[in-house]
Amino acid sequence: MSTFKAERAYGNLILSVPNPTAASIKRSQKLYSFDLLCCPQNTFCFQGMASNVPLRNLLSVVQNRSLKTSTVPPNTSSPSSFTVQNLLSSSGLHLESVHSVSQKLQIDESDLQNPHYVIGFLKAHDFKDAHIAKLIHKWPAVLHCKVEHNLKPKFEFFIENGFVGEILPELIVSNPDVLRRALDSRIIPCFELLKSVLGCSEKAASAFKRCSVSMMSAMEPNIDLLIKEGVPVDRIAKLIMLQPRTIQQKHQRMVYAVKALKDLEIDSKTTVFIHALRVMLQMSESTWNKKVEVLKSLGWTEEEILQAFKRCPFCFTCSEEKIRSVVDFLVNTLKMELRTVIGRPEFLMLSVDKRIRPRYNVLKILESKKLVIGKKNMKQLLTMRENNFFQDYVIKYADKVPGLLEAYEVLPKP
Repeated sequence: MSTFKAERAYGNLILSVPNPTAASIKRSQKLYSFDLLCCPQNTFCFQGMASNVPLRNLLSVVQNRSLKTSTVPPNTSSPSSFTVQNLLSSSGLHLESVHSVSQKLQIDESDLQNPHYVIGFLKAHDFKDAHIAKLIHKWPAVLHCKVEHNLKPKFEFFIENGFVGEILPELIVSNPDVLRRALDSRIIPCFELLKSVLGCSEKAASAFKRCSVSMMSAMEPNIDLLIKEGVPVDRIAKLIMLQPRTIQQKHQRMVYAVKALKDLEIDSKTTVFIHALRVMLQMSESTWNKKVEVLKSLGWTEEEILQAFKRCPFCFTCSEEKIRSVVDFLVNTLKMELRTVIGRPEFLMLSVDKRIRPRYNVLKILESKKLVIGKKNMKQLLTMRENNFFQDYVIKYADKVPGLLEAYEVLPKP
């Protein structure tokens, strides 16, 4: 059987016919009927192609079939695509990611030294293959970074300030933006400001990992504003540790949120002010108004709504739909008085399906079996720790009430 061989190199096909005899070609004379064999080193063998098929037709068929059977999608936009893919594959990227990144990244075949140097530098600083793969996938241009002028001085600064071991790769992979920002004008001032508020390099390093260096310019005026409004520095430090990007909001947004809390007469020196600030910064004025209107439609007065926010700011992070469903179940199913719900706004954050209904149904089952004497206080049952409720009201009676455990885990929907 004669064999036609086609080799693919950088997206082009080269055909060679190793001296087939006329007799052997004639024996395999079935037009466009051939077997495709994958040979080593990107070589494809086509068996049984008829001798009367024009060469240009053969090339067209070969090209179409090779595109469908190739294990690595070709990148015809760049003559160095195979070099790029091989380079990226060696850093641990999965096949799909290799192709995706190679489409975005242009590497001159004659200039492979820098990408190899970058990968070697990262590995020398505790970057595993998974770290490198994720970093390149997030920001392919990292392979173009100059090690001596960009990566090395930044890495030295981070290591000197507590980013050692696994912490350094975690910082870079989670926030590649730090490699795009200037060390002297952006990174160092941001880190030093965090350290001045938080008190030590360790806490500053922890917060820095979750900060946006590009938003550093807003941090200082926001901190100054909070101090001016009477927020203690230790409260500001707590805010930064809880959610550092809160302090990086646009300054106009911070001014609006602080003013809104002052209008609600929330004391800036209290812990609740920090929590309320976090919530207020997440919401637009229209979103706030929508939630106020939902609560009013459920029978709350404006004064009661404001008092609820002061007591539990995070209840306002719930969607309007969730607020409606919780109040409806508490008032109409549990027969809880509305003023009780208003007095416990934290109930709005509970899940009807995962906490309120399961506990209510367990209590109903136990009361029907007269295993629980007297009317239990649902307020206490709803706020009990999960493990305590499970032990005291499910495990304790599981042997006496067959199916109680299953009922608590998989409850029928009304």
